[in-house]
Amino acid sequence: MTTRGQDMITFDTSPERYRHWRLSVDGPIATLALDVAEDGGLAPGYKLKLNSYDLGVDIELADALNRIRFEHPTVKTVVLTSAKDRMFSAGANIYMLGTSSHAFKVNFCKFTNETRNGMEDSSRHEGLKFLAAINGACAGGGYEMALACDEILMIDDRSSTVSLPEVPLLGVLPGTGGLTRLTDKRKVRRDLADLFCTTAEGVRADRARQWGLVDAVAPPQKFSAAVKERALALAQTSDRPDKAKGVELPPLAREIGTNGYRYPFVEVVFDRAARTATLTVKAPTTAPTSLVEAAAQGAAWWPIQMTRELDDAILTLRLNEPELGTLLLKTRGDAQTVLASDALLLAERRHWLAHETLGLLRRTLQRFDVSSKSLIAVIDKGSCFAGSLLEIALAADRSYMLDAGQANDPPHIALGAMNFGLLPMVNGLSRLATRFCGEAAPVAAAEAHIGSSLAATEAAALGLVTATPDALDWDDELRLVLEERASLSPDALTALEANLRFAGPETMATRIFGRLSAWQNWVFSRPNATGDEGALKRFGTGARPRFNWERV
Repeated sequence: MTTRGQDMITFDTSPERYRHWRLSVDGPIATLALDVAEDGGLAPGYKLKLNSYDLGVDIELADALNRIRFEHPTVKTVVLTSAKDRMFSAGANIYMLGTSSHAFKVNFCKFTNETRNGMEDSSRHEGLKFLAAINGACAGGGYEMALACDEILMIDDRSSTVSLPEVPLLGVLPGTGGLTRLTDKRKVRRDLADLFCTTAEGVRADRARQWGLVDAVAPPQKFSAAVKERALALAQTSDRPDKAKGVELPPLAREIGTNGYRYPFVEVVFDRAARTATLTVKAPTTAPTSLVEAAAQGAAWWPIQMTRELDDAILTLRLNEPELGTLLLKTRGDAQTVLASDALLLAERRHWLAHETLGLLRRTLQRFDVSSKSLIAVIDKGSCFAGSLLEIALAADRSYMLDAGQANDPPHIALGAMNFGLLPMVNGLSRLATRFCGEAAPVAAAEAHIGSSLAATEAAALGLVTATPDALDWDDELRLVLEERASLSPDALTALEANLRFAGPETMATRIFGRLSAWQNWVFSRPNATGDEGALKRFGTGARPRFNWERV
């Protein structure tokens, strides 16, 4: 359940347990209506008034989106709207933010960013379209949610407004990509964007359409018909199937213990003294030979089940274990079954189920890329870093591969077609292309070895691993690496990793995450926002904030 039981936050839920969203499906149209329960906050101490949201609300949204992707494959358009009269959403709950730790605020923003970026990812790759039907006042994160949609339709009732009031009211920035989407996605002029983002009361429908903040407006008596018309028009642009049987997503089989989390294909083990966690992903024991066989397995098909478990493990670690700063990434099993599973996905990738499974894997791997953890891949005996699982090692900040020489069963890695563009990072490039800073020659050299089983010496020659200690030095070298990492400033490491992980061209997504990591992270920690007399702390008290007027 989505609760903070014993101060632990979990991410699993299901429609019958939703407290804040209503999901309905009518042919090719799914409607997600926001109806936030005021007393349904994830933690005590605040009321979720005016359809404001906290992490629990967004956990339900993320779950609902995955259920639409897999359980309702014939849905072509998702309409995001409100079940409350004259109130779309007031955005992130201010009192929740004011009482949360700095780390929680940043991780909350990161997760909501990933959910909204995931909507755009599904539109771009899987043809699932999104329409925001703004049927009342829409502020802050509520408008940012609308900005993530393909189109925005706003009610023109002479009173409803859209706004990004974070700067004038709270002394912080919009936390889920609002500024970036205004200019990069909606092409709002800079001067108009400046005026909009410093005007707390927002703008009404006519001006919102004129400035490009929304796509269309409709009066109250015509609004429902306009929503249906636009949703059906968007559905015409989708290539999702007209007829298909969905795959039910059952609860994950997860055990939570004092020293980690365990799932059938993923295991996380803590070493609190060393401030590390070891995350191990297991290969399937067998691989289906046809998509019919895979579909019969449903959510138990290895790429779906493993990826759901991996996604849950990453998120649970992020929110609950901020002091475990280094993740050791391991794999176990038969590399050939991984490659066979990949081959079936690739051969059938035009089929909706394979398509959505690739999307789930793509978005989950991208969570690694933007996690505030040092990632160290450990390629030792028993590893199966091959194809899609090799992406985990390629996501790492460093990778260490045991050079076992002529010993029996030395570790190998194997490149597959999955490693060359099908699972891009948020910068739009493969992890291999990013690894080599966009240089074509080393990527081409690696591509020539698709299907080969590469030992440590060969992997190092291709630039695929960082170091290849022999058996004599292996334990000592890993120990020194982890001790050195643990001695460094976590803040500096987070900034270092965020800078180094995204070589190459910027995209809207990298700008959103980069600005969150740098600008919002900095603003959140400044007294002008979060000090006792800062805007975020004084919001709603009737007292004006007191600012330090120095520009830095």
